[in-house]
Amino acid sequence: MNNTDWYRLTIKEVIETLGTGESGLTTQEARARLLKFGPNQIREGEKASPWKIFLGQFKSFLILVLIIAAVISAMIGKHLEAIAIMAIVILAGGLGFVQEYQAERALEALKKMAALKARVIREGQEKEIAASDLVPGDVISLRTGDRVAADARLLEAINLKVDEASLTGESQTVDKSNQVIQEQNVSLGDRNNMVFMGTNVTYGRGQAVVVATGMQTEFGKIAQMLGEIEEKQTPLQISIDRVARWIGIFALTVSLLVGLLGVIQGHPLLEMFVWTVALAVAIVPEALPAVMTMTLAIGVHRMVKRHALIRKLQAVETLGAVSIICSDKTGTLTEDQMTVRKIWANHRFIEVSGAGYEPSGNFSAEEGLLDSNDEHLKLLLSASVLCNDSQLSNEKGLWTIKGDPTEGALVVAATKAKIDVRELRRKIPRMDEIPFSSERKRMTTIHLNHEGNIAYSKGAVEIILQTCDFIYQEGKEREITPKDKEVILKDAYSMSQESLRVLGIAYRKLDSTYSKDEVEFHMVFLGAVGMIDPPRRGVKEAVESCRKAGIKVIMITGDHKLTAVAIAQELGILENGRVLTGTELDALTEKEFERIVEDVQVYARVSPAHKLRIIDALAKKGKVVAMTGDGVNDAPALKKADIGVAMGITGTDVSKEASAMILTDDNFVSIVKAVEEGRTIFANIRKFLTYLLAGNMG
Repeated sequence: MNNTDWYRLTIKEVIETLGTGESGLTTQEARARLLKFGPNQIREGEKASPWKIFLGQFKSFLILVLIIAAVISAMIGKHLEAIAIMAIVILAGGLGFVQEYQAERALEALKKMAALKARVIREGQEKEIAASDLVPGDVISLRTGDRVAADARLLEAINLKVDEASLTGESQTVDKSNQVIQEQNVSLGDRNNMVFMGTNVTYGRGQAVVVATGMQTEFGKIAQMLGEIEEKQTPLQISIDRVARWIGIFALTVSLLVGLLGVIQGHPLLEMFVWTVALAVAIVPEALPAVMTMTLAIGVHRMVKRHALIRKLQAVETLGAVSIICSDKTGTLTEDQMTVRKIWANHRFIEVSGAGYEPSGNFSAEEGLLDSNDEHLKLLLSASVLCNDSQLSNEKGLWTIKGDPTEGALVVAATKAKIDVRELRRKIPRMDEIPFSSERKRMTTIHLNHEGNIAYSKGAVEIILQTCDFIYQEGKEREITPKDKEVILKDAYSMSQESLRVLGIAYRKLDSTYSKDEVEFHMVFLGAVGMIDPPRRGVKEAVESCRKAGIKVIMITGDHKLTAVAIAQELGILENGRVLTGTELDALTEKEFERIVEDVQVYARVSPAHKLRIIDALAKKGKVVAMTGDGVNDAPALKKADIGVAMGITGTDVSKEASAMILTDDNFVSIVKAVEEGRTIFANIRKFLTYLLAGNMG
């Protein structure tokens, strides 16, 4: 049942397949299904006991050699040396235990994201039950503020918007619909007639029929992937194990040869045994674990100053060996703050400077900088913030948006134009509204100003144009012509080709008495606004630094291909390399993918399973991979990579628990600085190792 493409089935087909109805299941049927499918919970699997984790720290060949050396030292009377060696062994084991014990918490964090309660319709009655009691076939009710308790196919969606950032990694809310999707192999982020466990309803309401619970949900699949990933040795640990084996063989061979020569020369057997053992112990660099631990600990302290918080000590030296950085786009390479970049008004383009939510920037056209008091610009931006529910605020010097990020970008742009948004909304209060829906693709609000009633509308440009009979140009209204519409659509398309999200803005003066059904006709087109989540400052330079240092940067995102390519080209990540979507990746065999993996620089519309596949393919090519991420969808890849890097500000608890390093400023630039620090530490450890071996063998 869990392999069914539910998004491709009609509502009738879904209901028939699940043996349910709009009135829901009966209590008896729900009990039977609970026994069949089990509780709607994320299972953690068998957890390793603390003792098992602690004893597992002593598998290293070097540690085994040191333990043998300590035992022999005690046997020949060198008790102080035996105690010192065992102290080093226990210290190293203790640090490893703490790190591994902490790593076990990723699944616990995932479980905390599941809903505790759910509103379900059973026998025609709505009731609230424990989310763990939900079963496939249950009909659930969704409202603003709800956390979705299971994967479900929508039966009804009224202005429904869902925040799926925790699952897909993309910050924009998703408009939901109950309409069937015909295409095959649709990525998770495009299944608009589905809702998923752990995501949040931000607006509207709906009803959905549960199609998967517990470990069969998308959340459950991530939990399963997390549980199946085993910790692997770092490059330095592999090298030291190899050296330790060589030291052990060398120490044993040299000691036996010396002992044998002594016996041949007539020295007493017992005396030569003591000498042989002492020589073997002397060759072993017992200070190496202590030196490594101290060097890595100092590295951890220095990393903090570079905005990198190290959760696993070995991550410090792994950073020094990194050859590829696989970076998430949203929030790491970009600001994760939608920003107005370009405006179309008065048959011309207006560029907008500035990035993020800080309301500082200028407006410029071909003729140069525009006055922020430009009449058409003011009218357009005023309309965009009146037909808008978001608010801009400054808390302790940090500009933040409350509400939809797209609407927030419009508020920031208006503030750049010296519009006092709060005062404007007070002077022209909202009296009524026709809310946005995925079918209408527009939002209209009705206000009262000094001239009377006025309606403002914003939405997809082609939809807004259908409502318009007039256009505002050169300070006055005139009839809009087919040629006007052709030019507007062409220019809006050119903006979308720059990966800008484009909204059309219109208005209409209303009579004192009006019908809401007639508001969205005979409107006046004001213009279009294009916005994007812009690249972070300093990232382009950091990417170039990586290239010079021999480190390849790959973008992996759940976003659309067009957007990913535009940002990657702007940052210098994509030059001559390939771009691959999740669907295209699915069509490749393992061997086919391994042949091209080193040529791919951008992956778009990928799932958690795709990210694991990418890491595996790179590992087979001998690459040491750092993976960044902030969402639940990133957790398996963060754990699988040689070093997982989570975002400290925007990252979910799950991503942080699965990672080895956390960026306290969410900035890609900090990763590059941490890699530079890691390379220095890696080089220092190699020097220490050479020095100790030379000293012991001398």
